[in-house]
Amino acid sequence: MSEHSAMTPKERIRLVLDHKEPDRVPVHDSPWGATVTRWLREGLPDGISPSDYFGYELRAFGTDTTPQYPVRVLEKSAEYIVETTAYGGVRKNHRDYSTTPELIDYGIKERQDWEAAKRRLQPSFTRVDWVSLKEAYDRANSESLYLTFDAITGYDLCQAYIRADILLPLLITDPDWIRDMAETQADMVIEMAKILMAQGYRFDAAFLFNDMGFRTGPFFSPRMYRSIFMPADRRLFDYFHSQGMKVILHSCGNVKLLIPDLLDIGLDCLQPLEVKAGMDLIALKREYGPDLVFMGGIDVRTMNDPDPNVAEREIATKFTAAKVGGGYIYHSDHSIPNNVSFAQYCRVMELVRQYGQY
Repeated sequence: MSEHSAMTPKERIRLVLDHKEPDRVPVHDSPWGATVTRWLREGLPDGISPSDYFGYELRAFGTDTTPQYPVRVLEKSAEYIVETTAYGGVRKNHRDYSTTPELIDYGIKERQDWEAAKRRLQPSFTRVDWVSLKEAYDRANSESLYLTFDAITGYDLCQAYIRADILLPLLITDPDWIRDMAETQADMVIEMAKILMAQGYRFDAAFLFNDMGFRTGPFFSPRMYRSIFMPADRRLFDYFHSQGMKVILHSCGNVKLLIPDLLDIGLDCLQPLEVKAGMDLIALKREYGPDLVFMGGIDVRTMNDPDPNVAEREIATKFTAAKVGGGYIYHSDHSIPNNVSFAQYCRVMELVRQYGQY
């Protein structure tokens, strides 16, 4: 389409988020660090990030919203590293950070632990790496990329503090405590965004990270979401909308039951739509397409299939349905693991460009 020939990433994604068709489907993705290490051995040019090489169109920015407990290395081996976290816990990770870390200990076990952490959650100018922010922001702006302000919120944030088998019962036995955690984090995110914007930094969207689902459904009922987490989410969404920003939510697992409530408080875009958890992009587009933009839903398990036709069918079928009327951004259905070769991913990107044309 000739009128779209000079479209920038910012223009392209803005159109999609307004449910309008651009020149092609926008592109974004999240390869593991270990995947990038593999790709460097297999042909990714040294010194060029996958984001630049493959033309990812969103660029993320954020601040430190943790209680800033000291991070210390406790143990190292050839394969693992054990360290404390800024949330007061202890985690064990592969040295290449190729998988989800094992959380050995958590910073909060009792209400008094939360009160101690809460006292450390004070918005501050010092929670921003201003030098790195300016360099990255200016570069992204020069490329007219779509700029997002990123933060962890809600239940996902609570998981950083409290072990799941303790946290989930607390939703029933002490909902006021968990509601206070969600509200406190919402305050932190809003105040830190204000600090950046007061210095002239502007963003196109908030990209909020809040994993609320497992393989077959949410961790909690919609009723419980409405009671405990929704008020804080509403404040966050309303604040960012008041700044002219869209709201993108990353929520892993099956969160279909929560979509009506998320739409009620103004969610603009849902990501990443995990296929193995039953998040069917085509069905979701059919049901919610006029009201919600989707990012993701392309099954990473197809990408390393020895039969290249498998990935092509996945992309062709889903793009054909999802891109109609705008409202779709390419992303894998979670992130790109290190069992996907550089050549295989290059082929995926070729297919994304091919089938993403309008």
